[in-house]
Amino acid sequence: MPCVREVKKTPTAGKFGSFGGTFVAEVLIAPLAELEAKFNSLLHDHEFKMELTAALKDYGGRETPLYHAQNLTNHYKNINEEGPEIYLKREDLNHGGSYKMNNVIAQAILAKRMGQKSIITATSAGHHGVATAAVCAKFSLDCTILIGTKDAQRKPSNLQLMKLLGAKVKLVEGSFQAAASQSIREWLENLETDYYLAGTAVGPHPIPTMVREFNSVIGKETRKQAMEKWGGKPDVLVACVGSGCNALGLFHEFIRDKSVKMIGVEGGGVGNINNNSNDDELHCASLVRGEIGVYHGAMCYLLQDEEGHITTTQSVARVSPELSYLKDFGRVDCYTVTDQEAVDAYKRLCRLEGIIPALETSHALAYLEKLCPTLPHGTKVVVNCSGSGYNDAPIVLNMT
Repeated sequence: MPCVREVKKTPTAGKFGSFGGTFVAEVLIAPLAELEAKFNSLLHDHEFKMELTAALKDYGGRETPLYHAQNLTNHYKNINEEGPEIYLKREDLNHGGSYKMNNVIAQAILAKRMGQKSIITATSAGHHGVATAAVCAKFSLDCTILIGTKDAQRKPSNLQLMKLLGAKVKLVEGSFQAAASQSIREWLENLETDYYLAGTAVGPHPIPTMVREFNSVIGKETRKQAMEKWGGKPDVLVACVGSGCNALGLFHEFIRDKSVKMIGVEGGGVGNINNNSNDDELHCASLVRGEIGVYHGAMCYLLQDEEGHITTTQSVARVSPELSYLKDFGRVDCYTVTDQEAVDAYKRLCRLEGIIPALETSHALAYLEKLCPTLPHGTKVVVNCSGSGYNDAPIVLNMT
């Protein structure tokens, strides 16, 4: 097994408090250093910014609307017709049906500027895989996507879309963490030719910072649109949390705005995990129920057993180091909802607003049931509608 150590650069490089870092095999030190240098230079590169802005607008479909969900708002009004105003940041309207396009377009441009012609990545529900396959077609890049067999069974249509878009799809026995681990192993075998396109804000530095930065357009647009619509900032931001990148995309712009409350909602599975019971491990609540450890090159909250092995989950088992820090720091409040609550929220938005949200998004929407009764009249709540849920309809109907 290759030697793994934490690379020390500066006291704050890749660190969010005690979280983050670069715990990697020696063979990855040089590629990550090269990636960091290129990323840092592009942040100040006017031509890169212009190319990215144009691609996000003309190909990705930005900016996405900040939609006043009037019927959903009315659903939460009390007997005196008082309650919060609910807005949806419509990332489901991006090309590919999710926020994933923001990060994928940026990294594809970065890869081409580094001279790479082949992309390798892993995906879970498939939105990242579809976005990557589409962008690789646009930029004439070879594309290999690994997906766990469990995820492939859940979203077979996304698998077909990736293949139609020209990607080479490889199935890995298990769920997303198995696919992610295998994709890293295959990247290590082809460092000279392949670019690893991370779809989540996890992993060794600079990956978490890169993915968050490229998704931060969500929050920047939200601030501007809120000023246009009501002349102020949102009061509450709500986002679902898997690995944390869609939540950070919305939250990051407002971290220093202490008056803006930020809420992350994780998948609680089929039972009540908030009572610290170990009866039901079929959840992916790394922030609410996880422990601190090192996984895939960084320190973060993750789900592990007493021997330090990653536990079996419904989807992901670790979360962004930056979001881990914001949770510990008290800046982001974290909660869970059950599978059934998410399904109910999915159907509620369909019937009240004619919008079909991803099941991941539906976890954030479900928490409104608990949140809205506690909020003063007129509170401005923005929910990140992170993806569309057309492909989730069979799952929802099977649970009805």
